[in-house]
Amino acid sequence: MLGRLFLSVALVVLGAGLVFAGETIKIGVAGPHSGDLASYGLPSINAAKLVIDKYNAKGGILGKKIEIVKEDDQCKPELATNVATKLVSDGVAGVIGHICSGATKAALTIYKDAKIVAISPASTNPPLTQSGMYPNFFRTIAPDDAQAKLDVDFVLNYLKAKKVAIIHDKGDYGKGLATMEKKFIEQDGRAKVVLFEGVTPGGVDYSAVVQKIKRAKPDVVLFGGYHPEASKIVTTMRRKRVKIPFLAGDGVKDISFIKVAGKYAEGVYASGPRDVSNNPEYKEAVKEHKKVFGTDPGPFFENAYAATEALLNAIEKAGSTKYESIVKVLRTQYVNTPLGKIKFDAKGDAEGVGFSVYQVQNGKFVEVK
Repeated sequence: MLGRLFLSVALVVLGAGLVFAGETIKIGVAGPHSGDLASYGLPSINAAKLVIDKYNAKGGILGKKIEIVKEDDQCKPELATNVATKLVSDGVAGVIGHICSGATKAALTIYKDAKIVAISPASTNPPLTQSGMYPNFFRTIAPDDAQAKLDVDFVLNYLKAKKVAIIHDKGDYGKGLATMEKKFIEQDGRAKVVLFEGVTPGGVDYSAVVQKIKRAKPDVVLFGGYHPEASKIVTTMRRKRVKIPFLAGDGVKDISFIKVAGKYAEGVYASGPRDVSNNPEYKEAVKEHKKVFGTDPGPFFENAYAATEALLNAIEKAGSTKYESIVKVLRTQYVNTPLGKIKFDAKGDAEGVGFSVYQVQNGKFVEVK
């Protein structure tokens, strides 16, 4: 009898726990929250928190409060699969993330099999949407083919380059961007790619590739990759008196690049999400960030803010956390965000978002095109 009593109590406690677990709507936030690329991932946590707090202050969604579940993948594909598995087991209704394209690709099949939507604020590799393999994937940033085209147009029309060196980090994002830039240059015909070279991320010394750049005598260097490698390459170039323009993608447009490269960052170009600072909702989001966190937001903040708004709006409008219902709203109904009024096309790309080219001037990235 006593054993039955203990069993009954245990079942009640277990049942209570299960009921409690269902009382919140869980939203995963996945990306690099530690390591060299944490500056790209941490702003997404802040963005998601601000949007979720706003919803929770009004009572949540579907009569439930919303809960953030943060998971760190350090932008590493092998960690991203573990993160995705954990978020699925935690019962998230959707994921904001991942950040780096390689990590996103590694996680997406796991989310797809579990019928969970993932909305990335930063993963730009085109096949993530264009291959049709991941119908559960959406993003609030334009894909790299659009970025590559802008970079090449800038190099040909603004910098008037005739010879181009292209360096990449061999990753899904970096090599993918570099390969598309090479293709666009060759298709145009006005310039020649005189060097196409990969470097190993995490290297201490990039003198060898800088020597290859010097021998190739290009008019400009295009780089596909992230800021840790870019800062070392630029620093080595300038110290070896290679003063030609250096243009990178959005993996470099981060204050961390400027901090590490220091004076050698001056004059460097980087493409990145289009400036939306005149958007009233963007201004409000930044004001909110400063009030809550005491700082300016970091890279991809507005994209993550928009991704979170889009996901929560879809759940609210659908009146459900069911995958099919969320996807239908994402593709058919607009939502106001710091990026403007957006919805997603059939492939999962946000309509109306794009890139601009920036230059480091007096220690800050300034939009030039």
